[in-house]
Amino acid sequence: MALKIQYNKTFIQQLQRQLNIREKALPTLKSKETALRLEVRNIKQLLAEVKDKREKQIKKMAAFGSLWQEFGNLIRIAEVKTVIRNIAGVKVPDIDKITFEESDITLFEQPAWIPSGKDMMKSLLEIEVQLQLVKHQFDILTTARKKTTQKVNLYEKVQIPAYREGIRKIKRYLEDQENLSKAAQKIIKNRTSVKEVAL
Repeated sequence: MALKIQYNKTFIQQLQRQLNIREKALPTLKSKETALRLEVRNIKQLLAEVKDKREKQIKKMAAFGSLWQEFGNLIRIAEVKTVIRNIAGVKVPDIDKITFEESDITLFEQPAWIPSGKDMMKSLLEIEVQLQLVKHQFDILTTARKKTTQKVNLYEKVQIPAYREGIRKIKRYLEDQENLSKAAQKIIKNRTSVKEVAL
């Protein structure tokens, strides 16, 4: 990051303010990055568990395959309500409630397996919704973690060193100017004293 330096005390104050802001924000950003990294790991593990749960449910329902074809539209998802959770400053959706819509079949028309079949189908649909939501959470948290990591690196490796270097350069320049000014004053003083002695 190349700073356009102005060699004056006002610009030093501006750089110092920017440096202080970044130095104060850096620990917060690092802790946010750590929290997001941990949460991404947890979500990744949850995603694997939900996928495994889905596979088990599909295997469990495989025995009823031909029956599902006969009674295809017994149950479907009517509505999925979500709530927003805040994880380290990142808003993530989470399941609040799933509402199902069941087809109207009277007790006398339905085979004996239908009630337990409906429960199995509800369970599978809940798992599918959960899987989609966990994937979405994983994407959101991964993106947020990457952005936070980039910001930490920008502050830590680019901006803070650049501001420190800019402040150091300006201070040296101002010190050199002050030393030159003092030296010039001494030379003028010596010349005036030499002229006075000569008179």
